[in-house]
Amino acid sequence: MRPSLLLALFALLLAGCGLFSGKEDDETIGWSAQRLYGEAKDAMASKEWPKAIKYFEKLEARFPYGRFAQQAQLEVAYCHFKEGERASAIAAADRFIKLYPNHPNVDYAHYLKGLINFNELQGFLAFLTSPDMTDRDPKAAREAFEAFKEVVTRYPESKYAPDAGARMRYLVNSLASHEVHVARYYMKRSAYVAAANRAQYAIQHYPQAPAVEEAVFVLVRAYDALGMTELRDAADRVMQKNFPNSVYLKGGPRKSNVPWWRLWDPDW
Repeated sequence: MRPSLLLALFALLLAGCGLFSGKEDDETIGWSAQRLYGEAKDAMASKEWPKAIKYFEKLEARFPYGRFAQQAQLEVAYCHFKEGERASAIAAADRFIKLYPNHPNVDYAHYLKGLINFNELQGFLAFLTSPDMTDRDPKAAREAFEAFKEVVTRYPESKYAPDAGARMRYLVNSLASHEVHVARYYMKRSAYVAAANRAQYAIQHYPQAPAVEEAVFVLVRAYDALGMTELRDAADRVMQKNFPNSVYLKGGPRKSNVPWWRLWDPDW
């Protein structure tokens, strides 16, 4: 027999031994669904997230139709979240929502999706100190907002609804501030059309956010710079009516024939 063939057969034998050995070493062989679930929960209590995930996945594979298996899918999403595996956590939560839309804990699945995305905001909020505003993607913040909105609108009696609502309010302010900061970035670079578009987006989508005041101010200045006097004057009326005490209306000492929006330094 050729040496190469002998080596191939030897490799197959080793692989076969490894498979059998792995099966024999599986401590969970013969465990009931209840024990698998209990051991997984104990691992969660000890913050052994990979171990908990392993037990939950074995539970789903061996007992796919029991009540423990349903809850296991939700617990897997949480474990991935705590392990910092955002994509896996969201995928697990989405799978649970799709398979069990009427489950008593489906409100928590939506809430968990919101938390997973909300946890990504540290990078998103870095725009407050970043000199370049255009490279920040608020996708996670928007997805968190939509997930929390599901909880508040579809499950208003849920115990997670109050916290979801509070986080939505925070996200509205953050998202509006992001749009205004980007608009300001464009204004400083004389990209007036882009600035007006971002200001309009903030006004239309987050009308109750405090940042809307500055968004209207940006809109007035952008239209003025573009020579679009009718739109500028319309935005000015909105500013005067809705924010009569705005600091932007008090840009400095009045000069004859100099409108308020031209009293501000370009680097405000």
